[in-house]
Amino acid sequence: MYAQRPAPPSLKRSVSEESHSSYASQATTVSRSSSKLLFGEIPLTPATTVDGRSTRTSRSNSSICNLVQSTNPTFLRLWMNDACRENVLAHIEQEDLPNFRLTCLDFSNRAAPYLFEYMTVTFKPSAFTKPARMEALSRIGRHVKTFTFYMPHGPETSLPPIIDPMTGEERQFLYEPQVQVAPGKEKQPKYGSVEMSDLLVKQYPPLFHAATNVPAFVNAFAEFTNLMHLKISCPGFDHAPRHHRSVVDYALISLRIAIERAPLFSLHTLSLLPIHPGGLLYLHPMHGFGSTSSSAKRWSQIRRLSICMETIPYSSGLARTRHQSLEHLRILHAYLRTLSKGLTRLFFRWKGERGPSPLSLDREPCMLPIEEDCMHPSMRGQVRGPRPLKFPRLRYMELENAIMDSAQIADFINRHRRSLVEFNFEDVKLRQGNWDEALEPLTYIAGNDRWKRTQEEVMDVPIVLSPINMEPRVMGPLSDQHQYDAPRSPRHGHTLSRWLKKSPETKRSAKESFWAGGEHMKRFLRGSIFPSWK
Repeated sequence: MYAQRPAPPSLKRSVSEESHSSYASQATTVSRSSSKLLFGEIPLTPATTVDGRSTRTSRSNSSICNLVQSTNPTFLRLWMNDACRENVLAHIEQEDLPNFRLTCLDFSNRAAPYLFEYMTVTFKPSAFTKPARMEALSRIGRHVKTFTFYMPHGPETSLPPIIDPMTGEERQFLYEPQVQVAPGKEKQPKYGSVEMSDLLVKQYPPLFHAATNVPAFVNAFAEFTNLMHLKISCPGFDHAPRHHRSVVDYALISLRIAIERAPLFSLHTLSLLPIHPGGLLYLHPMHGFGSTSSSAKRWSQIRRLSICMETIPYSSGLARTRHQSLEHLRILHAYLRTLSKGLTRLFFRWKGERGPSPLSLDREPCMLPIEEDCMHPSMRGQVRGPRPLKFPRLRYMELENAIMDSAQIADFINRHRRSLVEFNFEDVKLRQGNWDEALEPLTYIAGNDRWKRTQEEVMDVPIVLSPINMEPRVMGPLSDQHQYDAPRSPRHGHTLSRWLKKSPETKRSAKESFWAGGEHMKRFLRGSIFPSWK
């Protein structure tokens, strides 16, 4: 007898069964990895993406991206059009993008660059060491275009002296960052010696050890392959101890080393808003800890620089006190000199009291060398101040909250007359001279004094009354475009712009058309600040 062989199982599944299996598999994957999603991203399997692009067939896409494939064909044609799709994604609110990405896989891939374009990290002990966070960063790091490193000064960033528990004496600590261990060599203690490492582990907080973990910084910034704008914010310096290194300084050292070693070939904008004076020392590519001969190569890419620096009042007393108080100005001068060759836009603002112009420190009285009575006659006249700064590519410049002489402004304009397009001196006080003398080089550049007849007065006051104690704001000419990433303070001032492009008759007719009509002035005042004015 022959038993009847059973029919082979069907290899073709129904559409409902296939979609249900696919949905169940996708739901299982999402549920298992949902605990690792720290930035709102959706995990993608190797079967679904290769280098961020979908590799499934159209039949598989119909089950995963059911909304895109099965709805109105008109919407499908709109979504598959690159220009229309990019326009739609650009108008979606930032808070709605996470929910939008949960709709389907295609929506997730398309919206990811818009959701993760801006990223801010407040530095904590586990900021760059938590495995789940680093795994998520490896998936979304390529989308980040603007990265903000935020680390405020506070009680947790101040470091106490290192005390020897046996003798009670203070121990000196010479820091040398460890980037990587050379192959074939034994791993050296992180802080130089076993004894010093043991003291620092016991006496310093975990935030310090995270700030000195240079390999963690390097691994994190290696994921930002398309980074274009780096922002560093270290507020709270007013309450930090002076002349003492803090955790913020060690973090800046690790940050600088990571930027120099990461493949950040698209980086072109740097914003330090705000930064303490000593911070520029640790960000300097040649004078900082762990610098190499190729450290300045990465920073030569910077084209736009914005700096908001805390002001430290300097003293004109003893030579030793004067040297200590002016050290931050020398650091600032050296830092600007390092980046000066590639800069096209420069914004600088003193936070707090007015400070000297960082663009002309070579002519500041406080920076000139003092010939002491005890100095040998052969040495007198050989001690020189800082060399003048030259920005060969600078086109846009803005300086705020500074004090300088009119001769310094005239010299800066004359030195950069071939490249400078627009300049703005906001809330700048003149020690000597006046603004006519400061802008006198414009007469030689244009061949006439037309700029004196086309200047505008700009005031930001709530009521059009007589302002008191106003400081001038002077803006240079030649362009209608002026954009900075740095915040603009609501100042009042004296503006000079576009004097080579518009004639005085055009400017006068525009003013007359606005202010000449009395009825227009009545409507303006009635609709703004005087509702009952008649």
